[in-house]
Amino acid sequence: MLKVPVFPDSAPMPPSPSAQALHPAGKRTGRADTDSARCLMCKVREYNLCSSIEDHDVAVLAQATRQISLPPGTAVIEEGTPASAFFNVINGTVKLFKSLPDGRRQITGFADAGQFVGLSNSRTYSFGAETVSTVLLCRCTHTQIENLLAEYPGFARHLLSAVTHELADAQEQMLLLGRKTAKEKVASFLLDRIKQYHRTHPHDPDAETTASVPMTRVDIADYLGLTIETVSRTISALRRDKIISGTENHCIRILSLPNLQDIAYGLKSI
Repeated sequence: MLKVPVFPDSAPMPPSPSAQALHPAGKRTGRADTDSARCLMCKVREYNLCSSIEDHDVAVLAQATRQISLPPGTAVIEEGTPASAFFNVINGTVKLFKSLPDGRRQITGFADAGQFVGLSNSRTYSFGAETVSTVLLCRCTHTQIENLLAEYPGFARHLLSAVTHELADAQEQMLLLGRKTAKEKVASFLLDRIKQYHRTHPHDPDAETTASVPMTRVDIADYLGLTIETVSRTISALRRDKIISGTENHCIRILSLPNLQDIAYGLKSI
């Protein structure tokens, strides 16, 4: 059964005009020290939205966010509920989806470490989000996001860039669903998962040939608009042709990246 967490706001997060206002004379004690250290040591801060906020202002960021850990299969966002919070993924994977009245749903994307979910220009969420694996998130209310955008232009620029990338991804997804064959869809999906692994493991010598695949084949099929049997047959064919190797620790090793790229771009069939 789907688990729905409660995100209490028992300790209100007031607007923070500046780090100095929060901590006069630069003095930080107790909870503030702990929160600031959390942000400074965050392993994804260097490549997510928070990178635009300098170390000397990190107390503002720390005061605006709360860190939460959720197990697999937990609802982060329920479609149609009030859009009150914004989430930064620190670790793990979240799947995004749209639902139909009869219960069917289409997975529209996956948010991994360094990415965000929950941005909305309406009062309610137009999509749902659920954890694929154990996920560590930073939660920020929409009010706090608005305060950060107003105070830090760099934060606003980073958010605009991230939204632009999301739009490009949505266009790629439309091409994927509308024009590509099943083989091309699976190959394209694996190439996208290689990019994600490389982004979060830049120092891994095998990063350019490793695809992070923590989701089930049912989720992959839902995302690609295929049946699970078709996904399984295609992955087996790629393995049989020695283009990929078996799954290990939720990763697929790519044995022949050029061949996988040719299949994704419709230059080769299997």
